[in-house]
Amino acid sequence: MTKKKENIFDFVLFKRLFQYIRPYKFVFTGLCILVILLALFSAITPRLTKVAIDTGVSANAPETFLYYVVLMFAVLIGQTLFQLTFIYYASWLGQSLVKDIRIKLFNHLLRFKMKYYDNSSVGVLITRSVTDMERIADIFGQGLFMIFRDVLTMAVVFGFMMFSNWKLSLIVLVMLPILLYATRVFQKYMKSAFEEVRTEVSNLNSFVQERITGMKILQLFSRETIEYKKFKEINERHKKGWLKTVWYNSIFFPIADLASSITIGLVAWYGGLNVIVGTVSQGTLVEFIMYIPMLFRPLRQIADKFNTLQMGMVAATRVFKVLDTTSQIDDNGTTVANQFKGNIAFNEVYFNYVEDEDVLKGISFNVNAGETIAIVGATGAGKSTIINLLNRFYEIKDGAILVDDTDIREVTLASLRKQIAVVLQDVFLFADTILNNITLNNPDITEEQVHLAAKEIGIHDFILSLPNGYHYNVKERGVMLSSGQRQLISFLRAYVTNPSILVLDEATSSVDSYSEQLIQNATDKITKGRTSIVIAHRLATVKKADKIIVMDAGNIVEQGTHEELLKKEDGYYKNLYEVQFLEEEVA
Repeated sequence: MTKKKENIFDFVLFKRLFQYIRPYKFVFTGLCILVILLALFSAITPRLTKVAIDTGVSANAPETFLYYVVLMFAVLIGQTLFQLTFIYYASWLGQSLVKDIRIKLFNHLLRFKMKYYDNSSVGVLITRSVTDMERIADIFGQGLFMIFRDVLTMAVVFGFMMFSNWKLSLIVLVMLPILLYATRVFQKYMKSAFEEVRTEVSNLNSFVQERITGMKILQLFSRETIEYKKFKEINERHKKGWLKTVWYNSIFFPIADLASSITIGLVAWYGGLNVIVGTVSQGTLVEFIMYIPMLFRPLRQIADKFNTLQMGMVAATRVFKVLDTTSQIDDNGTTVANQFKGNIAFNEVYFNYVEDEDVLKGISFNVNAGETIAIVGATGAGKSTIINLLNRFYEIKDGAILVDDTDIREVTLASLRKQIAVVLQDVFLFADTILNNITLNNPDITEEQVHLAAKEIGIHDFILSLPNGYHYNVKERGVMLSSGQRQLISFLRAYVTNPSILVLDEATSSVDSYSEQLIQNATDKITKGRTSIVIAHRLATVKKADKIIVMDAGNIVEQGTHEELLKKEDGYYKNLYEVQFLEEEVA
């Protein structure tokens, strides 16, 4: 089997990147002009030096020599100004382009199905959104334009050399192909090495992110030593990946310097002999000695900048892979739900997270507007899956879910989710103020409305007891609050949206008795006259429900009120009640 030849430079990928330059085409054009000017200015200085020596020093004409020195100084000033402008705008273009790609990527991530995040590493996605983006910026800020400038400088310099003395130029030309070949080999191996580096960087980021997030678990189970050893292994692979790039650099750059030094020596020897016999001027010899580093150094820099370019291209490949991922929920609905009555129907709904492993097996049930239903069952029965499907976090395999006799797939996602408020067992709070965690920066919800809602459900005094009250920063994931306090904030977050349908996913399973009482009182208030689905954990919620749906292994095994279900001899709910709930009731 013939191995496909690996391209040193991916022109298809670069063409795709180039599309993001279009809004900045004037800056791009200006940079191209600056590149040409910098190449010309670089080549002029040695030429002026030659003329200054031949017409000033050799001819014993100090005025002429001083004139050319002033002229060289003016060229140097101009070159410096162009260089400053070039470096700034090359970096500006790179950052502007990356800003646009990063916005597009984040917008893309916001619309992925939950299944994508179930199967993806958070650390890897962070690497794509942050570190890889900076590498893409370097393509333009430190890679592409720098390479273009160096290549053009080499071409202009060699043109000047051929014009000045073609024989001395041939000596330089002998060494150039050797260095060009070495550069190409170097670039090939560096691309492979950088792909390995980027993989290990992603692995390292993912490992560290997960361990820091789960640090409490690691310490609770005394996993520090084991995780330390794992980190050392991952870090060692990361080091080895980088050492490959260091090894290739340590081989190539000394070869490049050696080639330049040998060439200067040959030109000095041959040119010096010609100066003695009078066929080459002193100025020409100095000119060539100045030109050789200008010819070889850009080639050396091209290889160095190509490293940056390769890292950027590898990063761009990874970012575009995420952008090309189609994992969005189809938002083809045309109906905008301003307010639901609250009638819900599941009709023969099948669903699986993994193909051929159904989690819901053709379940059907109805909820009338204003009713409160409780869903009970063992862990893994499919209770939370019902909530996920109602919000269209996942697509069903078969069947239909209706709200007010309308298939939810015909309703726009934004309006559907706006009418359904969910309070989860695992509360997530952002590193922000309590107010912003409640409103989620929704401009339609004022602080006065939040205060009023908090008073209605009885948690206003609790919030005011915190430093800065509603403007208290709860830090990352709400670590400054207890689990019960986080749950209260989450409940208020749902309450202020005034939803048509309320979903409580075991919302009181991890709170203290005081917080539970507050939430229970709020539950009674918010569920009154509003369709509510409660994944029940506490007996009080179950007994008050208008209907109880009992699930087992993806099937609905019983439906009815608390009293009706208790009358069934050897019923699933009755057994569950006696094992799980009766003890709580007696207590």
